[in-house]
Amino acid sequence: MNESIFPTGIEVSNNDQVLEIEWSDGLKSSYPLFGLRQNCPCVMCRGGHAHMSEFNPEAFFEKHPSKIDIKDIQQVGNHAIQITWADGHNSGMYRWETLRMLDPANYSKDHKS
Repeated sequence: MNESIFPTGIEVSNNDQVLEIEWSDGLKSSYPLFGLRQNCPCVMCRGGHAHMSEFNPEAFFEKHPSKIDIKDIQQVGNHAIQITWADGHNSGMYRWETLRMLDPANYSKDHKS
């Protein structure tokens, strides 16, 4: 990802179960919370260091996802956010480049379950 692309706004709606990011290049990304939680980038959630770059974008298209809320979001430097989930988990750092890659709009409707 181009380092000059960064979030200009981040909004969470636990009611709508979505996190939205507006990017400096004008793109607006919308992440269902269930899919975001299922794609937590921490070593524990990814299943070890060997799997750190493996994600499950199909989780964003779950038809009847479990409800999960975000309790807090903190920016980590100029490169990531750390989310505290309602289930208490908070060890994943969602890097801007990872979020941009996981944007559900990048995946074909053919992948939706």
